[in-house]
Amino acid sequence: MKFVVLVKGVPDFRHGHVKFKEDNTLDRGQTPTVLNPNDHLALQAALESKVKHGGDVHLISMGPPNYKRIITEAMSIYGDAGVLCSDIKLGGADTLATAYTLAAAINKIGGIDIVFAGFKSADGETGQTGPQVAWKLGWPVVTHVTRLTIDEANRTFTAERFVYDEVEEVTGPLPAVIITDPGFRPVYTKASHRLKHRDLSEDAKARAETSLDAIPVWGFNDLGCAEDTVGLRGSPTIVRVVEPIPKAPSERTALLLDGTKDNDIYEAARVIVQKMGAS
Repeated sequence: MKFVVLVKGVPDFRHGHVKFKEDNTLDRGQTPTVLNPNDHLALQAALESKVKHGGDVHLISMGPPNYKRIITEAMSIYGDAGVLCSDIKLGGADTLATAYTLAAAINKIGGIDIVFAGFKSADGETGQTGPQVAWKLGWPVVTHVTRLTIDEANRTFTAERFVYDEVEEVTGPLPAVIITDPGFRPVYTKASHRLKHRDLSEDAKARAETSLDAIPVWGFNDLGCAEDTVGLRGSPTIVRVVEPIPKAPSERTALLLDGTKDNDIYEAARVIVQKMGAS
C-alpha cells in the first residue's frame, strides 16, 4: 500500500522570535520552527498501517527551503521518502491555497491509498487543511480518528472517531483522507507487529540522519497548478492585522505551594481556594 503524511513546520514559540512580513503573513524563513505536534499522531497512524499492511510512507510538506529539516524530523518517527513543496509563488498561502498545492503533490506521487494528517496545526489552529485536501482530491475524509483498520481485499477502511462525547464507527472506500485525533493510539496486539514496529522505527531514525540532502524540492512549475489557486494570489483569506502576544508584567511574582509533606496539601488547597476568591 501507499501512504502519505502531511507534515508542517510551526513556530517554536519557546524561542520568542516569531517574525511577520509587511503583508502580515508569517515569515517562516526567519522563524525557528519545529514539527507540528499533532502531526506526530498522523505519523504514528501511517507507521501502524505500514506495520500491518506493508507499503511505503511518503512525507509532504510545504514551506521555505529550510523546511527540509521538518521532513527529516518527521522521518525520524517514520517515513520512507519525503518531498518539500517550496517556491516563492507558493508563499503566503492560506489553508485553501495550501490544500491545492498539497493535493497537486499527492497526485504527482500517484497511487496513494491513504493520506494522513493531524487535526490542526499549532499556529493557525483552523483544522481546515486536511479536509480541504480531501475536497480537492475528491476523496472521502474522516476526522478525529482514534483507531483505524484497513481491508485491503475490499479496498475499504473502518475508523473509530470522536463525535463530541460519543464514539462513532465509520466505514468508507479507499483512497481516503484520515485526520487523526489527539486521542489516537496505535494498537499492536501481535508479537510480529511489535517486532516489525521496533525494526521500522530504528530504520527510520537511521535514515533521517542522512536524508536531508536527498529530499527533493518541487516548485510551482513541477506541480502544474494554476497561479490563481496557490500562494498569496490564490488565498481568499485576508489578514488585516496581527496582534503580538503581550509579555507578562516583569513585576509579576509566583506563589509556590509545597503539598508534598503531611497535611500540607490541605493548607495548599485552602490558599488556592482563597486566591480564587471563593468563600
